[in-house]
Amino acid sequence: MNSRTTSFFLAGLCLGVLLSTTGFALYVRQHGLQADGQTTVLKLGHSLDQNHPVHQALEYLAEQLRETSQGDMTLEIFPNGQLGSETECIEQLQRGALAMTKTSTAPLESFVPQIAVFGVPYAFRDGEHFWRFADSEAGQDLLAAGEPLGLRGLCYYDAGSRNFYTVDRPILAPSDLNGLKIRVQQSQTAIAMVEALGGSPTPIAWGELYSALQQSMVDGAENNPPSFYSNRHFEVCKHLTMDEHTRVPDVLLISAQVWSRLTPQQQNWLQQAAQASSQFERKLWAEESARVLDAVKSEGVTVHYPDKTAFATQVQAMHAGYQGSDIGALLQIISDM
Repeated sequence: MNSRTTSFFLAGLCLGVLLSTTGFALYVRQHGLQADGQTTVLKLGHSLDQNHPVHQALEYLAEQLRETSQGDMTLEIFPNGQLGSETECIEQLQRGALAMTKTSTAPLESFVPQIAVFGVPYAFRDGEHFWRFADSEAGQDLLAAGEPLGLRGLCYYDAGSRNFYTVDRPILAPSDLNGLKIRVQQSQTAIAMVEALGGSPTPIAWGELYSALQQSMVDGAENNPPSFYSNRHFEVCKHLTMDEHTRVPDVLLISAQVWSRLTPQQQNWLQQAAQASSQFERKLWAEESARVLDAVKSEGVTVHYPDKTAFATQVQAMHAGYQGSDIGALLQIISDM
């Protein structure tokens, strides 16, 4: 081989290495998974602000992952909807364009129908009952139900109970919902629940809800107390009814494509860190819930504690409608716990 041929060969070899390296870098970057030297960087997007207990739990997860893996794995978090809405982030996970996200189970219903069991009103007697199911084999199986669709659940985060809050009319019984427009999530289960209780469900994007309440586009909404407080809805709504109709958790998801590219050791590190962050978040959530209830009272909000029996009775037809389905089977498992 003469010198000129050798030069062409070496140039071609260098170009091939460069292209393959660049191609791989582009591939992993597009898939929310970066190989930065010896470090695997996972990208996670979610819609909450940095003060939310779940965001703090995700930061805790990142710390645990970095320490456990001794720097082999890190988590890069993008809060406040920087990478899209919950539904958009879920879709990015399915394509492998994003590694991880945190989502409420409500928008996840459109992808994993069985997850709608969390939105069935009065499926759970209280928070302890909820966690007994979530930590059970059936609850963990539900986390894995989306894997054929490219979505692997790692853990649940507490989002407390969802309750009604209204501008100027307290909800003390189901009949008080008659004629009221209540904002709900984009969830068929949430829509059916409000209809069963006599209200008029109105899906509105979370970021648009404050102005919708202010402009009387809706008469009220339903959510957990920390969200009611952190989004300053107490400035418009002066009645919070602790009817605890549902316990809709948040779920930490990873793209099944990204998960499959991690080594077994990396998968173990990530799963352990996720479980630790779930336990951490439960404590934060309990503390924050107690704090914000005192805070909204000081802002002039009346907190009502109605008899939940009438509300639970009103939605029994919804429960009966699930008989013979996967959700019906899950409701029976939950009831028996």
